[in-house]
Amino acid sequence: MSSVAEQAVKLAGSIKGIIFDVDGVLTDGGLYRSDDGQEFKRFHSADGLGIRMLGDAGILIAVITGRESNVVRHRCKELQIEHLVQGAKNKLPAFESLCSDTGLAASEFAYMGDDIIDYPVMSRVGLALTVPGANAEVAEIAHWTSKKSAGNGAAREACELILKSQDLYQSAIARYMV
Repeated sequence: MSSVAEQAVKLAGSIKGIIFDVDGVLTDGGLYRSDDGQEFKRFHSADGLGIRMLGDAGILIAVITGRESNVVRHRCKELQIEHLVQGAKNKLPAFESLCSDTGLAASEFAYMGDDIIDYPVMSRVGLALTVPGANAEVAEIAHWTSKKSAGNGAAREACELILKSQDLYQSAIARYMV
């Protein structure tokens, strides 16, 4: 294991909450619109299961996104994500509010983002996660980069990193292995 991977595993061991960006992390970043303006997003089922396993293991899950979307609201409800902030053009106040509301310190959060709008939060959390092809400044401060691309299992990899680093992975998958 490389020293970068070892550092990420060590940092992941103390994470109590994770925040995901949506476009470019939970989705491929494409913005799909119908002729009547309806928005569509494609989410990966493996990411969803990873998020549920992490939540079931007691890790707080949150989403902070710069855009507003009913599709995201529905996906968060489906995944039982209680902490959702949409329309956050500046994500730092939303993050600070989340810390205050949950009683978790900034260092107890992981954040998975891909673009410059994510940088202020990523620079403050205990574990900064990103995807291949992320903005250069974001990639530079990330402690870990997924092997899979955005919207194609990258979030699942991040969930498994945290579960495995806290020795929670086997118990998280056990209920599916019967």
